[in-house]
Amino acid sequence: MTHLNITLPDDIAEKLAVIPNKSGFITKVLKEKFEQERQNEVERLMIEGYKATKLEDSELNAEWERATLEKWD
Repeated sequence: MTHLNITLPDDIAEKLAVIPNKSGFITKVLKEKFEQERQNEVERLMIEGYKATKLEDSELNAEWERATLEKWD
């Protein structure tokens, strides 16, 4: 464990004052925040990947469509 001294705005300190286990509460909130940031990064990378392969996917779909409809004429 690491001991930290932090400075908080007064309104946050007032809200935290009523929490019995401040360290546990802060740890939980930070874990949730870090997990949310990780999820946001994964989503950003997925969107980036989908955008990068969009043209390739469209070309591949067009090829399959031509092949599928080839004998229908």
